[in-house]
Amino acid sequence: MSDPQTAAPSHRRGQRQTLEGVVVSDKMTKTVMVLVERLVRDSRYGKITRRSARFMAHDAGSECRVGDRVVIVADRPRSARKRWSVRTVVTKAERN
Repeated sequence: MSDPQTAAPSHRRGQRQTLEGVVVSDKMTKTVMVLVERLVRDSRYGKITRRSARFMAHDAGSECRVGDRVVIVADRPRSARKRWSVRTVVTKAERN
């Protein structure tokens, strides 16, 4: 007899990629543009430079506003350019 735990491989989904950034645009319906910055060290000279990328993320509740710091997670493709969704709002921007 075979052990039931070793007979069938476990089919668990791996960890999804997460990024943290700042919302720079909320003009679209249920979509926000998130700016993610990272520091990169030059391999030859060692100088540290700042690189940035902008991602369109799905915001189902339309709760994010410009200036909010959010965590986005990789998701299924929802449109031609939208492959991320907002997981949590880390800090809210100050409203005037």
